Amino acid sequence: MNIRFFNCRILTMEDGKDIIDGELQVQKGKITYIGKTDGKKISDIHWDREIDCEKNLLMPGFKNAHTHSAMTFLRSYADDLPLQEWLYDKVFPMEAKLTKEDQVLLAKLGMIEYISSGITANFDMYLDNACHAAASAEIGFRTVLCGSMNDFGGTVEETEEEFYRLNEYSSLVTAKIGFHAEYTTKGETLEKLARMANRIKQPVYTHIAETKREVDECYERYNVSPFEYLDSIGMFEYGGGGFHGVWMSEKDKEICQKKGVSIVSNPSSNLKLASGIADLCGLLENNITVALGTDGAASNNALDMFREMYLASVLQKVTKQDAAAMNADDVLRMATVGGALTMGLEDCDVLAEGKCADLIMIDMHRPNMQPENNLTKNLVYSGSKENVKLTMINGKILYEDGRFEIGEDVEQIYSKANQIIERMR
Repeated sequence: MNIRFFNCRILTMEDGKDIIDGELQVQKGKITYIGKTDGKKISDIHWDREIDCEKNLLMPGFKNAHTHSAMTFLRSYADDLPLQEWLYDKVFPMEAKLTKEDQVLLAKLGMIEYISSGITANFDMYLDNACHAAASAEIGFRTVLCGSMNDFGGTVEETEEEFYRLNEYSSLVTAKIGFHAEYTTKGETLEKLARMANRIKQPVYTHIAETKREVDECYERYNVSPFEYLDSIGMFEYGGGGFHGVWMSEKDKEICQKKGVSIVSNPSSNLKLASGIADLCGLLENNITVALGTDGAASNNALDMFREMYLASVLQKVTKQDAAAMNADDVLRMATVGGALTMGLEDCDVLAEGKCADLIMIDMHRPNMQPENNLTKNLVYSGSKENVKLTMINGKILYEDGRFEIGEDVEQIYSKANQIIERMR
């Protein structure tokens, strides 16, 4: 579709660029023009829609860089428990009851929550990535999938086969090499995975340094931290990413900076499970790419990047005892550009001509967005998912003014999700 947004303000997130007053044009899924209204740019084009933005703000969609989307079925099921008890006593037994059909439906539930809160792509790791890929393709959501191999399931050979298969699945689906965590995967398996990743020259992603216990037990096994161990076996020769990165030493940060390993912080989940607070200021000081993620609905429980942005900033201020720590502009960059770079979505990082039309409209006609002393700080410190007026992915509007345009009845998705829970109890 050809869609013209006019009478808008545009936050491109490109370095050194201010907010633009003008219009943005989309043709065949790509941004074709950003700038002042120019009659020559619109006269010869058939527009399927021309949208008066009424001075609302267009910006890149948020990139939710660490998710377990189908875990929506465990929202509010296993709260107020420590991580190991939560995972082994509550989560794993329920997950064992999931069917493939369940996972597709529950992933869709996660995606419609993403869409309604301005998230245009997610980085998912869960039981069956093919189920998530199917859900993404069916409703038009962009996703990056990460392998989750561990001692309980999956092999290096299956991880490689899935990587190639899913990268051919849909233009909206990308696959990455990954494994669940060092503490759930035997050393010999990790060494084999590292060799495979180096052979096909791919980055590797994993949960890492989420809890102090995890790091302490790695020292007991290998006498080094998880980052040091994985680096020693060549896991990060082509870069990659770590989900959480709460308990990191200065040496760990040096490894990430040298090897191009991004860190995806999950403030809400880390607080709720009492895992700790990541040193985001220290990561940025070491020139490490930082992204934000919600984690799964079982440990958060909301899939809301506005909440993650707020916490990412204010937690650094209190831990550093410095109200100037972690500028809102840096946090907004983590939630958009940082996530895109971490996920390998270089065509979706900023709003610019030739980039994918993955964007959102922020309703500025709400009290929490007024007055407009500083729009980016309003987004981080007072913004809410209620400010998301429109979400477009790949040039298609999937959410607008509270309505979902995903080709399915969302009430049916809600009903079926509750039926899944009833069946399991």
